Formats: sequence, C-alpha cells, structure tokens
Amino acid sequence: MLNELLNPALFRHDTTFDDLYPEHIQEMSQMHWTPVGIAKKAGDFLAIPHARVLDIGSGVGKFCITAGFFHPETTFCGIEQREELYTFAEITKAEMELPNVRFIHGNLTELEFKDYDHFYFYNSFYENIEPDSRIDYSIRTSFELYDRYSRFVYQMLEEKPPETRLVTFHAPDAQIPPGYQLVNNSYNRVLKMWIKQ
Repeated sequence: MLNELLNPALFRHDTTFDDLYPEHIQEMSQMHWTPVGIAKKAGDFLAIPHARVLDIGSGVGKFCITAGFFHPETTFCGIEQREELYTFAEITKAEMELPNVRFIHGNLTELEFKDYDHFYFYNSFYENIEPDSRIDYSIRTSFELYDRYSRFVYQMLEEKPPETRLVTFHAPDAQIPPGYQLVNNSYNRVLKMWIKQ
C-alpha cells in the first residue's frame, strides 16, 4: 500500500515536487532531474514485486522517490557520485519515510551489479561530452569518461539474464546491447522501455 503519510498530489507536478529542494537544485530540474510523469511511467514498467531497481546516476533522487512511493513492494536504489546531490536525495527520502528507497554515494564502476534486477538510465554521462550541460565542477568530466562509463554499462547490461528490464530516457540506442528488445517508445521517442530476450 502507498505511504499514507504522503499526499499523492506531491507527485502531480514537477514544480510541486521540486519545492522539496533548495532553489539552486530546483533550477536544474528541467535539464537534469527526471520529470515526475516520466518517473511514474518508468516505475510502472520496472516495478516487479520484490525486484531491485537501480537508477544509474540518481542525482537528487527524484526517480527513485517517485517510483518508490507508487510501488512500495519494489526496492529502488540510486547511485550518485556527487556528494551534495546524494545528500539531498537522502534528506528527501528521510522526510518521506520510504523504506523501499535507498541511495549510494559512489561511482557506478565500483558497484556490484549482480545485486540489481532492473535498471533506469537517464543519460547521466552526457555532461562529459557537452560542457554546457554540466551540473557543477565538483567532478572531472571528459570524452574518455563518457566512453568508459558507456562501455561499462553496456557490458553490465549484456551480462544480465533474460527478462531484465531497462528504461532509458534521452539515451542513444547505441548504448543498449542488441539482446534488448524495445517494447515501448513514447514521449517523442525519448522514453524507451526494453526487455532482454
């Protein structure tokens, strides 16, 4: 059942949800954080009861918190390398009391991907090749890192078993191994849902 302490209206509009964060975080929402409508739709697809869903590059936690609210029987976990964003995600999660949501501060290359069943990916590597889209200067960015992270995720996805689910948002198809079948393509073809065959 849904968390009865929370008002579902919080998840109706991005401006309402974004009010949970400081102003400088709100200002980055349109470019960097998953819209609540996208998070709900992606969550519906990924939320298999008792499954563990990983958000690769979770930012301030908007996807995990939204999907976790609507799907309490699924665990949503986000990994984020920027400590400030991780901290805001943790604060917001604590305020909402969502036991099925958790966040990790770290680099995705150090994560045990075998611990996760399904994946959400909002092209968090893009800032490595597009300087104007940088969140801040707290981490190093480069074309080499874009290539390294992309190859890492590609290999990880390739090694997952059949029936693995993946949602991508603004991510190029070249980052997806050929074993994944596209089963839904919406929001002007930027939100894609995949199942490994």
